[in-house]
Amino acid sequence: MLFVDEALIHVQGGHGGQGCMSFRRERAVPRGGPDGGNGGDGGDVVLQANANLNTLVDFCARRLFRAQRGGDGGSRHKAGARGADCVIQVPLGTMVFDAHSDTLLGELLEPEEVLIVARGGQHGLGNRHFRTSTNRAPRMATPGEAGELAELRLELKILADVGLVGLPNAGKSSLLRAMSAARPKVADYPFTTLHPHLGTVELDDEHRFVAADIPGLVAGAAGGVGLGNQFLRHAERTGLLVQVVDAAGADAQQIKEQIAVVEHELHAFGLEGNVYPRWLVLNKMDLLTDNEQDQLRLALHDMLDPAMPCFWVSARDGSGVEALCQQLAHAVAVATRTRRSHAVFSQEESAVLPCPAA
Repeated sequence: MLFVDEALIHVQGGHGGQGCMSFRRERAVPRGGPDGGNGGDGGDVVLQANANLNTLVDFCARRLFRAQRGGDGGSRHKAGARGADCVIQVPLGTMVFDAHSDTLLGELLEPEEVLIVARGGQHGLGNRHFRTSTNRAPRMATPGEAGELAELRLELKILADVGLVGLPNAGKSSLLRAMSAARPKVADYPFTTLHPHLGTVELDDEHRFVAADIPGLVAGAAGGVGLGNQFLRHAERTGLLVQVVDAAGADAQQIKEQIAVVEHELHAFGLEGNVYPRWLVLNKMDLLTDNEQDQLRLALHDMLDPAMPCFWVSARDGSGVEALCQQLAHAVAVATRTRRSHAVFSQEESAVLPCPAA
């Protein structure tokens, strides 16, 4: 399915129904008087979060949404029916902006959460409403009001507990495949991943989390280089960032440089480490001999931040992946219990220690 994370739509609430002007005309009912009923209110345009959606692609084909008009009033005091709401399904994490002022109108973060973006018009009044002691036969009725009209910009920031970031071809997609049932495209050329992928990692009934594969970053990504910052915003909604590094065919200094490039781009985009803590995953260890792994561990021992949890894995053969998933699930569970906004993790709470060198 095509991934779309921005869309421009037009919405209009339903017009209010017109009031009725009518007089009662029945045998044996002298001076029946006015009996025109009020119209019905117009329907609202409502956005509703749907946990089964993960893209705004539906808005490529349809951009105009109107709620139903309210029914007109009738004789014998009959009121018009309220117009049906127009309910638009959007993915979790959708932000809604006024397209002209760029004002944030709201965001949908919980399943079934709703946001009214265009209210329907008020109903018109029938002539019965205007009857008074001095005006017993009013000959007037009012039309319904027009519904609100708005142009909206939808922006999707995917919701995930864990975000996988790194340089192109670091093995993020392969790691997501090894961790979950997600099947993102995997190839040996740069920028294989062109849009974020989500995967649910389920260890048991109580330990599960959602991981997102963020497309590869390069130097200058925060300023628009490569895929640019088009997908960096998706990392803002993750509680924990896992930096995946290609450890095959690289010495300790080159690995440190890879880590620094991604760290700089995240910081330039505003994803500071104190708010979005990072774990480190050294991938493709199956391509190194035991002796090469030992030498690399020793070389990196003094170069890496000892406070940053570090894991040595191979997404291809699965070694080290289960241990990584268990630690991530524990960290997510801790964050859920603390009920923190955006699941801010700390090293003390996660109780995960860096893997020892050699």
